[in-house]
Amino acid sequence: MPPTTTTRLLDDLRTRIRGRVIGPSEPEYDAARSVMYGGADRRPAAIARVRDAADVSAVVGYVREAGVPLSVRSGGHGAAAYAVVDDGIVIDVRDLRGIELDLEGRTAWAGTGLTAVEFTRAVGEHGLAVGFGDTGSVGLGGITLGGGVGYLVRKFGLTIDSLLAVELVTADGEIRIVDAGHEPDLFWAMRGAGANFGVATRFQFRLSPVPEFTGGLLILPATAEALAGFLAAADAAPEELSTIANVMPCPPMPMAPEAWHGKVVIFALMAYAGPSADATAALAPFRALAERIVDLVHPSPYVEIYPPEDPDYHPLAVARTGFIDRTDLAVATRIVDTLQAGTAPMRVAQLRVLGGASARVPANATAYAHRGRKVMVNIAAFYEGEHDREARRAWVDAFHADLTGGDLAGYVNFLDDEGEARIRAAYPHGTYDRLAALKARYDPTNLFRNNQNVLPAS
Repeated sequence: MPPTTTTRLLDDLRTRIRGRVIGPSEPEYDAARSVMYGGADRRPAAIARVRDAADVSAVVGYVREAGVPLSVRSGGHGAAAYAVVDDGIVIDVRDLRGIELDLEGRTAWAGTGLTAVEFTRAVGEHGLAVGFGDTGSVGLGGITLGGGVGYLVRKFGLTIDSLLAVELVTADGEIRIVDAGHEPDLFWAMRGAGANFGVATRFQFRLSPVPEFTGGLLILPATAEALAGFLAAADAAPEELSTIANVMPCPPMPMAPEAWHGKVVIFALMAYAGPSADATAALAPFRALAERIVDLVHPSPYVEIYPPEDPDYHPLAVARTGFIDRTDLAVATRIVDTLQAGTAPMRVAQLRVLGGASARVPANATAYAHRGRKVMVNIAAFYEGEHDREARRAWVDAFHADLTGGDLAGYVNFLDDEGEARIRAAYPHGTYDRLAALKARYDPTNLFRNNQNVLPAS
């Protein structure tokens, strides 16, 4: 965009909103346009750090008039880096950080710029929680609108299963409160495909009691027998227990014996939302699978499941998401053998056994429609630069295809920029067509298109 055009755009925006407008010449511009994953170098014309829904409405109105590209940023964790757009305007919601607690009613209104760990810490002081993802720095805006699969998924369901209402700015600039009684079709769409329909500025969540919690890291040797046993135990476990098993080379962690560094292990995160006395029995089958390399699972406040993060860490990685429904010894053998034969310094098959509360929601109740799938799988490999990127991608693609049998279904929050077929497969059982019809109603010009985009029905 020519400098004079950018200057005019910045001046116009500054007269319309109370929040800060950051342009390319300002010192904080590079930090403001960076996202979690490395490799993205997009240069927006302006970043609007909005203060409230009225600011968002003003920016949406300006974008509609000016015809410039628009993106929406919360935590910036999306693999495709849709949070930032070249030569356009970024609506950055990170200053929307208010929390209004109703402890008697066990609900909370939360700004979409809060991170998962910030919200969890605030409500955790009262023995309450909402399940988000597995990373504390993820923004509430992005993870909620795509579904939210984390440490409480089997006990309390996805994030969207705790969502009661959304304050939303739609493409016409209108500020709406959307819930089961007000525009229920739009509320249905917001729970799994929400980025397509507007800018969420606040969420109302149902808060669930988690007065006691046991969780942490468990590292086991990665044999096929141990992995198959782990997945079987996770499926049979009480719903209070949710697990994330990462089959990967052991990092050089000080708590892991040096002899295991770089060797493929089961790097498991365990989360038991219930009395500590019951957690011991629930965890026993996992501890009996093999000699434990590291066992840091212990009673703690729930918020401690989110470890500290380095804000300057921006990994280069390629990844594919999907689902599998078989977890027998043959599948476990393929997973372990493929990881053993890989050459990327860091490579992983992440396996999240689902079920429980998340599976009791009917597939057509929300735009997230994978309720019957058994295991969410994510395959990833880190790369060093352009010289090895394509080789790592080829390995990830082949591994994913072998494990899923070519099934294109995937979790929308973990999709990269993978094309329309993958987006359609992310919304099965007629979900995509229903979303397309709603898109034509609420965003017929596809103003909100820098996302895993559902095209308006023609």
